[in-house]
Amino acid sequence: MADVHVLLDEWIANVTDDELLTELKAMKEAGDENAITDAFFQDLEFGTAGLRGTLGAGTNRMNIYTVGRATQGFAEYLVKNFENPTVAIARDSRNNGELFVKTAAAIFAANGVTAKLYPKISPVPTLSWAVRDLACSGGVCVTASHNPAQYNGYKAYGPDGCQIASEVADAISAAIAGVDMWNGIKSMDFDEAVAAGKIEWIGDDCLERYYDAVVDKSVCNLTEEESASAPLKLVYTPLNGTGLIPVTTVLNKVGITDITVVPEQKDPDGDFPTCPYPNPEIRQAMQKGIDLCQEVHPDLLLATDPDADRVGVACQDGDDYTLLTGNEMGVLLLDYICKMRAARGEDLSRKVAVTTIVSSAMVDALADEYGFELRRCLTGFKYIGDIITSLSDAGEVDRFIFGFEEGYGYLSGDHVRDKDAVNASMLICQMAQYYKLQDKNLVEAMHDLYEKYGYYHNKTVSLSYPGADGAAKMAGIMAALRAEAPAEIAGSKVEAVLDYKDGVNGLPKANVIEFDLEGGNKAIVRPSGTEPKIKLYIFAKGADAQAADALIAAIEESGRELLS
Repeated sequence: MADVHVLLDEWIANVTDDELLTELKAMKEAGDENAITDAFFQDLEFGTAGLRGTLGAGTNRMNIYTVGRATQGFAEYLVKNFENPTVAIARDSRNNGELFVKTAAAIFAANGVTAKLYPKISPVPTLSWAVRDLACSGGVCVTASHNPAQYNGYKAYGPDGCQIASEVADAISAAIAGVDMWNGIKSMDFDEAVAAGKIEWIGDDCLERYYDAVVDKSVCNLTEEESASAPLKLVYTPLNGTGLIPVTTVLNKVGITDITVVPEQKDPDGDFPTCPYPNPEIRQAMQKGIDLCQEVHPDLLLATDPDADRVGVACQDGDDYTLLTGNEMGVLLLDYICKMRAARGEDLSRKVAVTTIVSSAMVDALADEYGFELRRCLTGFKYIGDIITSLSDAGEVDRFIFGFEEGYGYLSGDHVRDKDAVNASMLICQMAQYYKLQDKNLVEAMHDLYEKYGYYHNKTVSLSYPGADGAAKMAGIMAALRAEAPAEIAGSKVEAVLDYKDGVNGLPKANVIEFDLEGGNKAIVRPSGTEPKIKLYIFAKGADAQAADALIAAIEESGRELLS
């Protein structure tokens, strides 16, 4: 590990940003060893998800210097591998987003890479769209997705609109490693770069083409009369992020106009004052919307995360509102898409749906029911994007009908190669209309699927291990599980152990361990690639909801002990 005090002094000597310099001097004066170590014990890692970390000073933080170094490395990679390279850039509502975008654009421009920028905050899917629509060599979206307010990030994309593959990330990382933080970064004045045509603004026409592409992915079979007889009433929250304009624009285009927006969460705000953790997976982030639902009584509550690539849904269930899980919504959407396509007479046997190794086993039952090909991939939507790209390269992109991951990410169609909450919001609302004609909401529709296919329940448990000690702890836990796998979990025999670091079923190697339990249940352990957490994915099937939940609880208790 680097000498953190040497690095601290080096930064104090070289940093010119007043805010960061003040933070560094205060850190040194206070002599807080934990703070100094956490800020400097490592370089913020550049991987397939780019950069992600907390804002602040230091090599392990998101700031103009770590962003600048990463951009210099990315620019060198693009110049080496593309003729007349271009890059599309977007940002969400997070703090320092505009600063990081302008920093990156000026560096790309100075290195001979034309930067094309969205002039306003824009969701992740619009960035993925722009990369292909504008025939760019790559892309950057400044976002930390659903992380807490103190985070920001830097997602890197390839020319296919997917987040970069591992080999590309390795090549960019190697380039970054060779960049001198203080003397090796080329930059130029932002306004001068704009005047010289080295930085361009992305026009509204690009967004309009995106909206048209999303609407084109509708599978709704309802007649105008049927739609009119089941008007949808919606409460929506963009969680102070980027979703408001894109989501409402698309919904209006398909005739869904009765939308009440949560007022406290309507405007972009990187502090996320009413939901410090702006993640639609958790009830706290949804609570303002639920409170408004108690007044408005809509058919459903819809929430998109700050970069609008994830979407969460809640529906009335008795006297309260129930949040549908990512697995439940993925299953509901896939079933709906298959129903609609089958009703049109499509041959589903040649269609392809994609999900991850940690997503619901109910998808297998749907594949048996409808006859489509199911492919599973590693966690991370880029792997779903890679499969779409491979189908496209083979001239078979029309085979892809839907992809989802348990973390509230969904996509129908190939207009983008990342999860798309704008597209998903349209599908969810049209599906809700379909069931409304049957006097059901989405919670009731999910209950019907459980009754039909069995009670496949899932739960994801995230355990945090912050700081330098946390990183070592996580590595030790994974090593211990590999050295001596448990013979049983929650009293159930471990029938098989699959270690994905060796490659399983032809998938890329990954730091994931799967424990297959008797009775068809399982537990999967995976360190997060974007946060200092180990995730425990639990899968159980019971004769009814209570039995399945009891199995989930037992496996969770044992799993927490294993990971402590």
